Amino acid sequence: MRLDRFLANLPHCSHRQARLLLASGRASVNGHIIRDGTHDVRIFDRVELDGERLQAGKPARFFMLNKPPGYVSATADPQHPTVLDLLDEPEKEELHIAGRLDSNTTGLLIITNDGLWSRRLTQPESLLGKTYLVETDALIDPTCVDHFAQGLYFRYENLTTLPAELVLLGSHQARLTLRQGRYHQVKRMFGRFNNKVISLHRERMGPLTLDAGLAPGEYRALTPAEIAQI
Repeated sequence: MRLDRFLANLPHCSHRQARLLLASGRASVNGHIIRDGTHDVRIFDRVELDGERLQAGKPARFFMLNKPPGYVSATADPQHPTVLDLLDEPEKEELHIAGRLDSNTTGLLIITNDGLWSRRLTQPESLLGKTYLVETDALIDPTCVDHFAQGLYFRYENLTTLPAELVLLGSHQARLTLRQGRYHQVKRMFGRFNNKVISLHRERMGPLTLDAGLAPGEYRALTPAEIAQI
């Protein structure tokens, strides 16, 4: 929420009064005087007016989860277990998922309460690579390497996929790095060559790589260094 709107929501404070409070330097966020009403206030920011605390703030939380199959990437679902069910954390209903995975897709999932940070990680404009280990039903046609690098046309969306890097690891296994995330994109790309994806595992999102020590269903907090990379 914008800081001017945050102040205007206070009892007996109009939008005009909020602007005057800001102009006079009476409001601060995390100890810094803020005069710009468009300054974004997040749930873990400490907001004070004339030294009186209006919002104590909550610490930002960041987790890396090795998602097992059968869990949906949602905060709540009436029929299926969710990835949040795997977390033993207080107030986990305040967390959200940065970059969802299909129910049967496994691997790296990032869960946080920092919306701005997660948008930097997942927004298409960032072009951060997402790497998947892919196993297919049929032999992988070696020409897929060049076709994926050139981009494939998706008629339904009327778009051509961004260049993707495909590294063949075996007759039925490859490592694929995408820089966008269309609906079922990996499955549709291999489907263009009449090949069914039978296993999909995300290994990396941008600079964040799944911890090899995390077993399926396990998670850990991100380190400050990992958080700072986004």
